[in-house]
Amino acid sequence: MSKDLNLRKDAASNKMYPKIELIRVVKNKNGEVFIDNTKKANGRGAYIRPTVEAVNKVKKTRALERNLKTTLEEQFYEKLLEEVKLNWD
Repeated sequence: MSKDLNLRKDAASNKMYPKIELIRVVKNKNGEVFIDNTKKANGRGAYIRPTVEAVNKVKKTRALERNLKTTLEEQFYEKLLEEVKLNWD
């Protein structure tokens, strides 16, 4: 295993994964929540595995909302599912 491998915790399973394998969700200072494809945006970030099961789990358990310290709309979860289906599967 490489020494400089950046690991991040998945919000759905609480397991560590390489940063490049995860989707980053960010809440910025204005309270806007969005998917950060650059993985460099300023703000509070949370990571999630790009699987439908992981998205459904964070929706059910509200883990993403706790990590970002905000409430999320149904539309955001739909957008996240769409991102997973289009760009990761």
